[in-house]
Amino acid sequence: MATLPQSILTDAAALEATTALMRNDPWRMACLRAVRSLELHDGWIAAGFLRNAIWDYQHGTRTPLNDIDVIYHDRNDVTQTTEQHFERQLNACISETCWEVRNQARMHVKHGHSPYRDSRDAIAHWVERPTCVGVRLDAYEQLHFIEPFGLAENWSLRVAPNDIALNEKAYRQRIADKHWASLWPRLNIIKRVVR
Repeated sequence: MATLPQSILTDAAALEATTALMRNDPWRMACLRAVRSLELHDGWIAAGFLRNAIWDYQHGTRTPLNDIDVIYHDRNDVTQTTEQHFERQLNACISETCWEVRNQARMHVKHGHSPYRDSRDAIAHWVERPTCVGVRLDAYEQLHFIEPFGLAENWSLRVAPNDIALNEKAYRQRIADKHWASLWPRLNIIKRVVR
């Protein structure tokens, strides 16, 4: 893969760099194809799958993922049984990872929010800004991204709370639990939440 710039300041440059990053990662492309095979309504692989790939690239490392977060939005079937069925299908495709599939049409209840309009609206309410990203692969092998705060946010190496759904306690807990500062020491983690 061609060397990408370490500092990417525009969303256009971030889109190009992120696309190259995904395309040059055979394992991530296999995961995207597996999710595509489910034909989920408004389905994406989100959060650390994309976020960590960017941070890993910028640190010259490859950290293992705890899980792969797959999201979709289907108001017609909000049962956990269906999510578990999709997880089993994904495990049959790629078994060496932990798949977590969640229908965002029901997740607003868990977080005390109004119903989410779609997957983009759902991830726009996640705790920290760099986690609010998703990617999917279409039938023509084209990559598509959802990024309510822009992909350049991830390339900036800045970790900040999400002002849309500010939850200071959850933000601080995630920063502590995830050990991001030790995994990716160049991150600029905003520790003090300012309202």
